[in-house]
Amino acid sequence: MTGFTLPIPVIETERLVLRGPRESDFEAHAELMASERSKFIGGPQDKPIAWRGFTGSIGHWVLRGYGMWLVTDKADDRPLGRIGFINSYGWDEPELGWHLYAAAEGKGVAYEATLAARRYGAERLGLDGVISYIDPANARSLALATRLGARFEREGEVMGHPCHVYRHPTLAEAG
Repeated sequence: MTGFTLPIPVIETERLVLRGPRESDFEAHAELMASERSKFIGGPQDKPIAWRGFTGSIGHWVLRGYGMWLVTDKADDRPLGRIGFINSYGWDEPELGWHLYAAAEGKGVAYEATLAARRYGAERLGLDGVISYIDPANARSLALATRLGARFEREGEVMGHPCHVYRHPTLAEAG
């Protein structure tokens, strides 16, 4: 057996497809996790640890009914990053998280995909007005959260590291 398909919803935007991960997406993920760019999401990591995180995130879909989508370019299915909802053991509540692969940086991909995921989460998964945990030194994520309309709510901690907790607007607030 080479695997099976989980009923992970597919979301499409003008340029992007948010879908379930495939084994063929792993190399792009492993490249990110091996780089210094992954320092705010638990890296750098070697491939076996990156594999554990990549496959473990699928468990969110199985156990919680939500998780991270693999974001791809609609034109060629090229992996661009992962965006979605995470609620790891010991966390306060579900988080809307994102990370992009190098090819997608600076092209508005994170904004477009995160808006689509956030709307889907609010409308279909009961995840409205969620938070994002952001390292205070992660200027790019802080800027994205602000652009998305999220507001600083409080100081927090995630996995033993201090962070800022940003609250995203509800559907009613976002309009």
